[in-house]
Amino acid sequence: MSRIPLARAALAGLGTLAVIAAAVQPVSAAPRTGRAEGPVAHAFSSAAAEYGVPRDLLIALGYSETHLDGHHGLPSQAGGYGVMHLVSNPDQHTLELASRLTGDTARELRTDTAANIRGGAAVLRSYADRAGLSAAERRDTDTWYPLLARYGGATDPGTAKLYADTVYTFLAEGIAARAEGGEKLTLPAREVAPERGSLAPAAQSPDYPSALWVPANAANYAVGRTAAISKVVIHVTEGSYAGTISWFQNPSAQVSAHYVVRSSDGQITQTVREKDTAWHARSGNATGIGIEHEGYIDNPSWFTDAMYRSSAALTASLCARYGIPKDRAHIVGHSEVPGNDHTDPGPNWNWTYYMQLVGGSTGGGEVQLSFPSYDTLRSGSTGAQVSAAQSLLNAAGFDAGTVDGSFGTKTASAVTAFQKARGLGADGVVGARTWTALLSAGTTPALSQGSTGAAVQRLQRALTAALGRTITADGDFGSGTQQAVRDYQTSRSLGVDGQVGPATWGALQAGR
Repeated sequence: MSRIPLARAALAGLGTLAVIAAAVQPVSAAPRTGRAEGPVAHAFSSAAAEYGVPRDLLIALGYSETHLDGHHGLPSQAGGYGVMHLVSNPDQHTLELASRLTGDTARELRTDTAANIRGGAAVLRSYADRAGLSAAERRDTDTWYPLLARYGGATDPGTAKLYADTVYTFLAEGIAARAEGGEKLTLPAREVAPERGSLAPAAQSPDYPSALWVPANAANYAVGRTAAISKVVIHVTEGSYAGTISWFQNPSAQVSAHYVVRSSDGQITQTVREKDTAWHARSGNATGIGIEHEGYIDNPSWFTDAMYRSSAALTASLCARYGIPKDRAHIVGHSEVPGNDHTDPGPNWNWTYYMQLVGGSTGGGEVQLSFPSYDTLRSGSTGAQVSAAQSLLNAAGFDAGTVDGSFGTKTASAVTAFQKARGLGADGVVGARTWTALLSAGTTPALSQGSTGAAVQRLQRALTAALGRTITADGDFGSGTQQAVRDYQTSRSLGVDGQVGPATWGALQAGR
C-alpha cells in the first residue's frame, strides 16, 4: 500500500511536505533479550515492547539527544529532560504529553531514566497512531523518519531533516556507548533506507561555504554590530545539534550563536550572519563570533576529533578574515568573557589540541595550568599562576574577571566564593587546599594505571598541589602517578588501592 498519506499526516506540524515512499525491509520492534541486560538496556527493551517502537530506534534517538546521559534531571538549554530529552518550553511540550500518555508525573519523567525512556516511546507511538501506521509499518524502522523529525520539535524543514538524519546516521554506523552507572550499550551497524521524502535540506552558509544555513529567529539577535569583530568565543550547547538550531529559531529563546558544530562528524550550521550580533556572551556579543559545540560540558564523549578539526578550521578562517590573533587572548571560552555566569566549554575541552589545530599559539595567550609546584596566591600576586587560578575559577562558574595574571579584588571575591562553596576556609588566599580543589574540579571518572587523557592530567596537577611534590602532568597514569595516588590515600586515611574512585575524587575536590 502507498505510504504517502501516512507520511504526510506525520509531517502536518512541519508544513505541506510531500513524502516519497521507498521499499524497505521490516525490522522487528521486539526487544532483544540478553542474559546480562542492564537497567538502561532493560528500560529500552520494555518501552519498545510496550509501545511498539523499534528498540534500536529508541536507543539511537536517546544517544543522538544526550549520549544516554540523563544529567540528574537538569534541563538542556532548550528545556529538555532526561535521556530522551522530553521538552517543556513555551512552544514544545513533549514532557507534558509523555505525562498524559504514561501517567507518570513530570518529576518522575525528569529524574527517573526508565520513566523518561518510556515517556519518549509513548510520545513516538502517539505520533505513529496519528499518522495511521499499522503494526507492520511500526516494526519497520525506516518508516519512522518523519516521526523523528516531528519529535525534534523543529518547524523548519531543514532543521527537522538534520534531526532525523542524525538518528539514522547512528543506526547506520552503530553505537557503543556508556549509559548511567557505566552500563555499556552496543548497537551494531546496519543498513538503513529511511523514507526522507521531500524534507528540504538546509541551504549553504552565506559566510562560510563549508557550512549549512538555517537562520535564527530575528527576535534572538541584533542586526548589525556596534564594534569591530576581535574575538572568537567557544561554547558548548548543553543540548543536541539540531535541538540547539531549533531553539535558536524559537523567539522565546532570546539566545543565538553564529555557528553550531555537530559532534559526530563536525558538520557546521550557521544561524546568524557574521555581520550581525548574536546573543551568546553578554559583554562579548558586540565583538565576538560565537561558535556552539554540540554536547554537555560534563561528558567528554561529545568532544570528538571530527568536531575539533572542523571547528578549528572555521576559527582559523575567521581569524584570517577579521585579523584576529590566533592566541588564547582572542580565542576564548564563554567562561572567560567578563560578566558571564557560564562555565563552558569546561575542563574537558582540550584547549592545547584545539589551538594547535587552529594553527595558533599554544603558549603566549594560552593559560598554563601545569607547574612543578603551586605557590600561595593572594591580593597583589601576579604572574602565570594567577592566570591559571583565574581561568580555573571562571571555568568553575566563579567570575574572576579577565584572565590577566593580576590578583585584584574581583579575583579575591571569586576565590572566597569558591572556598565557601567547597567548605574551605574562606580567606581569599589560594593555598594548597584551594589549589587542590580548583585543579581537580570537573568530571570524576574512575582512573587506574593505564588510564590516559585530560582527567588524568587534572588528577596529576591536583596531586602536585596536595602532596607538595611534582607529579608530571602528562595525562598518562603510570607507576609514578599510581604511587602518588597511594601516598595521597594514605595521608588522607582513604582506602589505599592506587585507583581513583568517588572517595579519592571527593577528597581532592573538597581540597583535602
